[in-house]
Amino acid sequence: MYHGRTTGKGPSTPTQIYEQPPRLLIVHTTLPSWADICSKLCEALQNFFSLACSLMGPSRMSLFSLYVVQNQHECILPFVQVKGNFTKLQACISELRLLKREGCFRPQGTSLQLAVEDGLQQFKQYSRHVTTGTALSYTSLEITVLTSQPGKEVVKQLEEGLKDIDLVRVRRLQVVEITKEALECMASASPVEEPSSDESSILGTDIDLQIIDNDIVSMEIFFKAWLHSSGTDQEHIHLLLPSWSSSNISRGRDNSMCLKCDLQERLLSPSLLPGTADGSLRMDDPKGDFSTLYQMASQSSASCYKLRVIKALKSSGVCESVIYGLPFILRPTSCWQLDWDELETNQQHFHALCHSLLVSTCVPR
Repeated sequence: MYHGRTTGKGPSTPTQIYEQPPRLLIVHTTLPSWADICSKLCEALQNFFSLACSLMGPSRMSLFSLYVVQNQHECILPFVQVKGNFTKLQACISELRLLKREGCFRPQGTSLQLAVEDGLQQFKQYSRHVTTGTALSYTSLEITVLTSQPGKEVVKQLEEGLKDIDLVRVRRLQVVEITKEALECMASASPVEEPSSDESSILGTDIDLQIIDNDIVSMEIFFKAWLHSSGTDQEHIHLLLPSWSSSNISRGRDNSMCLKCDLQERLLSPSLLPGTADGSLRMDDPKGDFSTLYQMASQSSASCYKLRVIKALKSSGVCESVIYGLPFILRPTSCWQLDWDELETNQQHFHALCHSLLVSTCVPR
């Protein structure tokens, strides 16, 4: 497979690529389900931040803030830098553990909407008060609402409450429903048709809905996804597929089909973990001890790698001994700079390629 790289104009700004966007987590608690969720959520958050705060190399998570919505909204952690701040984050989690678990309260209908507005305003104020050079990295905010209520109802509530609010600084608004499981017997609401736990759909005004299980592992997996690159400013890979038209070959034309793809890390490099045998950060190691998307992107703020497919091999004929480095997942791009028609066509071509490879048991080379 031939590979090359195209680079956009402008200076390299790796800091903007390394750091994930600031995140606002809103915990929407309701009784009596909060009693069963609280300890698991706090354990998952503590495990996640113990990792996120200690990872070596550039920061993978910039700012974090936490709100709680019960009978009213409350900020229990204003925006703070994540890396090296585990003590402050741990104190916040301890405060979360102390929230009321029994009894009853009557939540106000606007509490969730007000938490989103207040968090957004706090983020704008933070951005104005940091130094100019740093502020450029924090132009948009990702908001996650964690709830045990039916997710579609929460989405509708947010859509209605935020329809007149300026959300231009919100990069993504996501509702995460914790599945009832053992809590189903406590719920009085009628059942709602729900997608599978690993399914995410776009509803209404660009509000994502995702469903996760009510256990520590599932919550940790969700939070750890925050450490992986999810930028959609530009596609990462152009996969050039050969044209099968002999007339085009004879005329010397390059009529390759171009699939625009994004790379997603499957694993964090072990070299980033504290206490590893090799604690040095080696971004130039050709064997890929730090062969992550961050290394590739740091070489340019607008890099796009071109991979030209030469032939297809039977998967049974690929020797595992020649495969090394950390695995990546190749997905059809979700770059916001492309129009909807191009995104849809690209996705269809990508799925067609995957189907063809599955049927023929081949891998591109």
